[in-house]
Formats: sequence, structure tokens, C-alpha cells
Amino acid sequence: MMTPKHNRIMDHGLAGIQHVFVSNVWLDPIYVAAAAGLSLNLSTNLVNTIFIVSGLVTLTQATKLAKLPIVQGPSAAFDALMINAGKAGRLATASGSILLSALIVFLLSVTGLINKLIKLLTPAITGTLIFLVGISLSGFTLSEFLGGYPGDKGFSSPTTLILSVTTATIVILLSIFGKGFWKRFSFLIALIVGDILAVSLGVVDYSVLSTKSWFGMPHLLPYGSLKFNWVMFLTFFVAYVVAVVEALGVYQAAGDTLKENISPRRIQNGLIGESAGSMFSSLFGAFPTTAFAQNVGILNLTGNVSRIPVIIAGILFVVLGFVPKIGAFLAITPSPVIGGIFLPAATTLILTGFNILKRAPDNNENNMIIGLSIILAIALPNYATGWSGVTGELLSNSILVGALSAIILQFALVNLPRMIKNIRGSHD
Repeated sequence: MMTPKHNRIMDHGLAGIQHVFVSNVWLDPIYVAAAAGLSLNLSTNLVNTIFIVSGLVTLTQATKLAKLPIVQGPSAAFDALMINAGKAGRLATASGSILLSALIVFLLSVTGLINKLIKLLTPAITGTLIFLVGISLSGFTLSEFLGGYPGDKGFSSPTTLILSVTTATIVILLSIFGKGFWKRFSFLIALIVGDILAVSLGVVDYSVLSTKSWFGMPHLLPYGSLKFNWVMFLTFFVAYVVAVVEALGVYQAAGDTLKENISPRRIQNGLIGESAGSMFSSLFGAFPTTAFAQNVGILNLTGNVSRIPVIIAGILFVVLGFVPKIGAFLAITPSPVIGGIFLPAATTLILTGFNILKRAPDNNENNMIIGLSIILAIALPNYATGWSGVTGELLSNSILVGALSAIILQFALVNLPRMIKNIRGSHD
């Protein structure tokens, strides 16, 4: 007969497993690996490193730092940047940019200066940035969905579309109309169905898994020695700031769920943990982690707000990270299956951007900041080939163009006039 204590242990254990599946920690790394065209070894290393770092940061946050039931995982804000770097053969430079960005955020968090930086980021700026990140991912996602580009083998073939349309349909239908188990595990169900379809259609061969061991360590500096480039660093730093803003929203949501007022010190500790984990992650070829909002949603749905299930999830992440066979299994998922899963997932970034933009006061200044930044970010990179050197590199990056445009316009249209008005008022 099960005692109340045994029931609690069972509930916490099942809730921990649920956190692992709902977090979809595996989704971003396999998407980035596929879209960037990484080898099986590099893809496996990326997936396993993400598991380990997510687990370690989750454990540290839940037990020592923020002390919140929050699961940590890879930030989607970096997907487009990592894919671009992978396609250009510059992942060593990307890792260097992540390391420096994380180090700066770590120092700003330790000193408390991060709070002053965040106050400068209005909803018009952050909403525009997150919206542009989602737009940047749309091209990569459709490439995976359609099987490449016109002229590529298998592009929009019946087999490709069967895989991508089926997986996307499953995610969309279960996410909208599903209840309970079906809704919570919609991405995992789509992945399983997609893989089964892929095997039946002869698209994927899992025999290569026999070459991967059941236990292994991630590789230090898998892309070679770290490199540095100012333009790439600025782009990654902007993305990191976006990830910090996302994390703050998740901390607040967790506090609302727990009916607690999260102190600035706990938020500061949380950002210290995330940036420290991101520095570690960069050394093993992965990208930064951040707090996951979907797991806070699980707290609301289940009513289990204990940190114990999150601690269990963290332990499971670390264990999975030391199993290369699991990383390889996820890494060889066919591109159309990944595209089908990620197409509806990528829309959440765009919608998140929209929701943040709604918080911006509806006035001419904000409308100009938002509209002009988006126009420049989407249109200007098409003309960047006309410039060479650093200028061309800067203008070819849509996220960086949007960030710089929004910040400059915010200063020119809002901050500067306000400063002038205050100076005139003090003289009157």
C-alpha cells in the first residue's frame, strides 16, 4: 500500500520527467545543427553539451541562486546567429563571442549594474528585437521544412513534404486542440511520429548509432581555438541582452505562480547563474541558457510548485548529457521533421515580440522606433553587398541593424528631447 510519503515521491518523480519532456531542451540544438549542416560528431556534441549545461544551471538555480522552480535551457535568441556562424564556418568565433558576452553579463550581474542596463530597454526596443529574431529564423525553418532550396536534391519532394507537413500538423493540432498529456507532449509526439515515418520511408538510417557509445564526455573547444570578431560579438551581445530580458519575464511569472515577490537579489543571483553556465557552455561548443517559460506554465497547470521536480529534471538532463547515443539519435533526425516541428515553435518568438510591443505606449515616437527599425532590419541587409569590410558585415546582419536602429531612434526621439526639456525646465 502506497503511503502519503511514497505518493509524494512518485508525484515529484513524474513531475520531474514531465519537466524534462516539456522543456524541449533538445529542440534548439538539433535545429541549429541541422540548419548549419554540422557533422554527426559536432551535432552530437552540441546536443549533449546543452543537456549537461541545462542540467547544471537548473540544479544550481533551484538549490543555491534564484531558488525558484525554473528549468534552464538553450535560448532561441541565438538560433539564427549560430546557424549563420555554422554555415560560414565561424563557430569558433561564435563561441568566443558568447564567452565574452556572458562574461560581461556576469560582471554586470555581480556588480548590480545589469539592473540599470535593463531599465534602458523599453518594450519598443525589446519587442522589436524578439520579433526580428523570429523573422530571422523563418528562412532557416522553411529551408528545413522544404528540404533545402530550389535545385537541391529532395527539395519539396513528396517524401519531404509528407514528413514536414505531418509533423507540423501534429504540433499545431495538439497544441491548440489537445488536452492534458497530448497538449503537453505535442513536440515529443511529433518527433516520434516523424522519426517513425522517416524510417518507414527509408529517409534515415539509425544503424550509425552503433558507432556511438553509451557513455562519453563532451569535447572541449570542438570548433578549434576561440576566435574574436567585433561585429559578431556585438550581434551576440545584443542577443544575450534579449535573453536576459526573457529571463526576467520568466522570473516574474514564477514569482506570480508562487505568490512571492522575487527580490532584486534573487534575480541578480539568477542572472549570475545563467551567465556562468553560458561561459561554460561556450567552451564546449554550445550556446547560452536561459529560464524556460513553458515550464512555469506547467507549474500553473499541475499545481506542483515544489523545487524538487525541477531538481530531478536537472539531474536527468545531466545524465542524458553523458549518453552520446541519445545525442546522436536526436542529431540524425531528418531536416523535414525538424522543420515541421520548429515551424510552429518559431512563431512563438514572433508572437512574444508582438505581445511585448503591445506594452509600449501608443504614440508617434514608439510607432516610428518600431516601424523604422523593422523596415531597416529587413530591407537594409539586401543592399549590404555594396559595402565591404566592417561596414558591410554590420549592415548584413538584420538583428544588429534592428538593434542599433531601435536604440539610436529611442535616444534621438525620446531620451534626447526629454533631457533637453529637463534642462530647459531647470533654467526656468
